[in-house]
Amino acid sequence: MQTRTQTSTQAQTPTRSQGPGRPRSRPATGSRTQPHTSAPAPAGADDPQHRSTVWLTRLLIVGLVLAALNLRPAITSLGALLEEVRTGLHMSGGVAGVLTSVPPLCFAVFGITAPRLARRFGPGAVVLAGMAAITAGLLIRPFTGGTAAFLAASALALMGIAVSNVLMPVIVKRYFPDRVGTMTGLYSMALALGTSLAAAATVPVTSALGGSWRAGLAVWAVLGALAVVAWLPLVRNRGGVDAGTAPGASADAGAAPGDSAGEGGTREVPAFRITRSRTAWALGCFFGLQATGAYITMGWMPQIFRDAGVSAGTAGVLLAVTMVMGVPLAFVIPRLATRMKNQGPIAVVLGLCGLTGYAGLHFAPAGGAWVWALLLGVSNCAFPLALTMIGMRSRTGGGVVRLSAFAQSVGYLISIPGPILVGALYEHSGGWGVPLALMAGLMVPQMIVGMLAGRDRTIEDEA
Repeated sequence: MQTRTQTSTQAQTPTRSQGPGRPRSRPATGSRTQPHTSAPAPAGADDPQHRSTVWLTRLLIVGLVLAALNLRPAITSLGALLEEVRTGLHMSGGVAGVLTSVPPLCFAVFGITAPRLARRFGPGAVVLAGMAAITAGLLIRPFTGGTAAFLAASALALMGIAVSNVLMPVIVKRYFPDRVGTMTGLYSMALALGTSLAAAATVPVTSALGGSWRAGLAVWAVLGALAVVAWLPLVRNRGGVDAGTAPGASADAGAAPGDSAGEGGTREVPAFRITRSRTAWALGCFFGLQATGAYITMGWMPQIFRDAGVSAGTAGVLLAVTMVMGVPLAFVIPRLATRMKNQGPIAVVLGLCGLTGYAGLHFAPAGGAWVWALLLGVSNCAFPLALTMIGMRSRTGGGVVRLSAFAQSVGYLISIPGPILVGALYEHSGGWGVPLALMAGLMVPQMIVGMLAGRDRTIEDEA
């Protein structure tokens, strides 16, 4: 009995990320039995079961990357063509303002449903459904005849993004428990790449397709269709992501003693109130404040530079630089975070970069434009840090589902007023002094809650 307890306890705690090519420090173990992958047959690569496991693992990695690439183009492609969409649909300025605030609202409202859906159908099936919803929404909305239908189709795509947002850390925690940092970095990098690609390529692609904004928006449905194709065999394979058996890991990987399998293979956790966990609240606030900064930056930074005398083209390039910074750093930061017991210092460094960037925008927006763009790009990498901490602050897969849904729903609700408030302050003050002071001021509580969220503890212990 003692040996079993020790084995199960080892399975609860994710090991630190290991460098490429190094052997794992331990096989993924369950609370009772060793998985078949922990003792490979002498035939090695010739064993059919081994080949199947390797194939599923590679396909799951491809599926994660393709899913992450689809989590932002629905938003950034629309931003690039918003003026054309407004003209084509005869959309008022007020409705356009509502349209820009819909993404975080949908993320908060629909994201909270992800845990129940994952328990009922399995996380892989829900991600597949999310990719299908994104594809359908992107394909339908450009060809709608009015504003209401356009908003409804956008909401469909955003619903798919919302549930996938929540379940990506869950997939990583469950199927790559000893590579949380590496895999989180990989899909965070893909997410940043998808964000930048849609922002930079939508206008040129639209021109190449004859200048039709409808074609320029609809083309991103192709990326969603590729993700659907990748996830279909994963979900249909009963030894894969929805049968409770991870490729290369035990079905019980990451499960605590006494946990039981829920429907669809998602781990149930002992009943507890996540709202009693200080770490969960700290993560929710940290997620919300970093999302506020990211939305403000994406929405207003080009205007700040243009008001300072920078040309429109250069302002757009500066925003692209800020967003592209997330591609390499989204891979580095999660791996670094998983090697540290306390991730708070990383949150502080990122916050200080944001403070410096906002101060630079106030005192010398044109003179140091490239430096401020780079610093704000580094600061925005608090997003992959938040995702990594979600995977590290729970011992079980079921706990990660609940924590991810809670932190992201609370966080996106917090982020809704930020861009609107900055716009109102800019309009009423007639300059960027007051809005930039607000943006810099938000960095302070972000660093504080980042320190609290980064402490080495789990929500199960607190709740």
